[in-house]
Amino acid sequence: MRAARYILVGAALCIGTAAFADQKNNNAYRYRWKDASGQSYFSDSLTAEALKAGYDVVNAQGMVVRHVDRQLTTEERAAAKKIADQKAAEEQARQQQAREDAQMLNAYPTEAAFAAAKNAELDNFEQAARTTRLNLQGQEKALADLLSRAGDLERAKQPVPPFLTERIAEQRATVSALRDTLARQQAAKETARLNTDAQLRHYRALKAASANSGR
Repeated sequence: MRAARYILVGAALCIGTAAFADQKNNNAYRYRWKDASGQSYFSDSLTAEALKAGYDVVNAQGMVVRHVDRQLTTEERAAAKKIADQKAAEEQARQQQAREDAQMLNAYPTEAAFAAAKNAELDNFEQAARTTRLNLQGQEKALADLLSRAGDLERAKQPVPPFLTERIAEQRATVSALRDTLARQQAAKETARLNTDAQLRHYRALKAASANSGR
């Protein structure tokens, strides 16, 4: 009887071990991948080839439970980062534009308020240019007077004093700088005018969209 009992216990242990092994095999995963020619490969562990090619995780029933893309090359990673950075920058710009649009609508509840503010900005540009223009006219007259004095001396066959030559050079530099300033101010005013036209169209579009969304 004791011998029979040992036999039964041993058989139970064998059965239990076999069942555990079967369960372990049923829960095991394998890795499948294809090479450049399309040939499929299986392995119980990941290989360098699988990582490079990309692979499927397959369960014991042969079902794909997960797919892992192949490793990217250095150039591909750089390209992917560039695209990601560009998308992030675009999203940041979109959000910034949305904030600016909201601020515009809050600051100018009506088109008349918007137009008045923009006209005031243009007037500021014009006032700055007018001041520069008047200053330029005075400096041009001063330069003309200096040149006339030098011309009188030359016609009289007299040498032009060094201080007068230096003064003429300084005055020419002053006039040139003022002309450049006036040109920049006029260009800035024209740019502001064009921007105002574009902003007015944008403002009208925002107001229309706001009105439609409120219906």
